[in-house]
Amino acid sequence: MRKPGLSVLIPTYNHCCVSLVKQLVVLLQAADTDYEIIVTDDGSTDTDTIVENQAISQQPRCRFITREQNSGSAATRNFLATQSQYDHLLFIDCDVTIPNNDFIQRYLATEDFCVVNGGICITTDARWEGNLRYRYEKQAEMAHSVIRRQQNPYKEFRSTNFMIKYETFMDCRFDERFKRSGYEDVFFGKQLKQRDFPVTHIDNPVMMNTFEDNPAFLHKTEQNLRTLHAFRNDLRGYSKLLTLADGIHLSVVRWLICRFHALFNKIERRILCSAQPSLTVFKLYRLGYFLSLGS
Repeated sequence: MRKPGLSVLIPTYNHCCVSLVKQLVVLLQAADTDYEIIVTDDGSTDTDTIVENQAISQQPRCRFITREQNSGSAATRNFLATQSQYDHLLFIDCDVTIPNNDFIQRYLATEDFCVVNGGICITTDARWEGNLRYRYEKQAEMAHSVIRRQQNPYKEFRSTNFMIKYETFMDCRFDERFKRSGYEDVFFGKQLKQRDFPVTHIDNPVMMNTFEDNPAFLHKTEQNLRTLHAFRNDLRGYSKLLTLADGIHLSVVRWLICRFHALFNKIERRILCSAQPSLTVFKLYRLGYFLSLGS
């Protein structure tokens, strides 16, 4: 029998999350609940970040665990659950901040539910206007509002910020075939549906306010598209890009898109890595890249 309380679990890779942990400690202490915060480093290559994160263990009821090998976010989240002691698990990504002082209370008010997804919001900051990731996330922000998420609770599940009962999680762990980040949470949402675990969406976001540079985001996008392609049979119906690609039935159209990508992808990359990246070009690039991976 697990002890009542909240285990806050944060996977990290090459990112310092000391300030996030400090912010959470203040909120958890104010909520007057038993808690712990566990941060696990998934084989970071940046030794300075690892050293900085050691300070997490100096915070009350907090632990920082390092793992030598990078095993991916799916395996790291599963590992974090095994290290926890309380009956509710709150998973939060390492590169966010908490915009609301009642963040913990909002989750505690839903502790009777199996799975609760709080969502994300995007900072409004002019200094990020030339950042591709910022433009992409900002444009998609309204599509991931709580009302839209409630309409498709399983397809809109994301692992950035969610609470789950320990017993539920142990019955439906992240699939460790997903070695790299990308789409492991989408497949987790599908598993929750298959196992009939209800997902509740509430308005309790974490905030994204830092974004990788354009070349790094483009590289990450390509990695995610390779993951989507590798698991396309598992993810059908849960990816808009996959649905779009599957809807192109004429082989000549697919060939033309792939040919366009082969001819112009370097120009597209220059635009996407520039100070004024185009989201239209980004959509074309993603589709062309994905179709070029083959069927």
